[in-house]
Amino acid sequence: MDANTNTRDQAQQFLAAVEDALRTPTSFRNDELPDAPAIGTTPPVVQPDTRRVPQWATGIAVASIGIGAGVTGIGCGAWLIFQGLSSVTLLGVIAIAAPFVGIATVAMAIGAAISKAKRASTTNIYRGPVVQDQRQVTTTTRGVWAQTRNQLPK
Repeated sequence: MDANTNTRDQAQQFLAAVEDALRTPTSFRNDELPDAPAIGTTPPVVQPDTRRVPQWATGIAVASIGIGAGVTGIGCGAWLIFQGLSSVTLLGVIAIAAPFVGIATVAMAIGAAISKAKRASTTNIYRGPVVQDQRQVTTTTRGVWAQTRNQLPK
């Protein structure tokens, strides 16, 4: 019982301290001074800005602006290209592609002629006895790292 009473007393003291702190003013004005005006006429005091931005943060900001400007430029260029392509007619496409199609056709014709020239058939005729050589190869693979050993007969 004594521990509960002690805890209750401590809780009440804590609550009283919190209520007292909430009622305490956070600013002070001394009205007893004869020169203290009700509304201040003092000019503002210069307060120099001493904030410092880390070099890495400045670098990231500059890089972000550069990347954004670059992507915007690429987007504008793509828009211009697509605008130009959208105004092309079928006749324009044929006029642009015709020289390339002609060159490709000539290249294919040359390639086909070379291929036919290389395909000359050769017939080999052999005369004489035929020897068959048959060998058996024994293979074993062992180990964590596979190692194959071929053993030829002697």
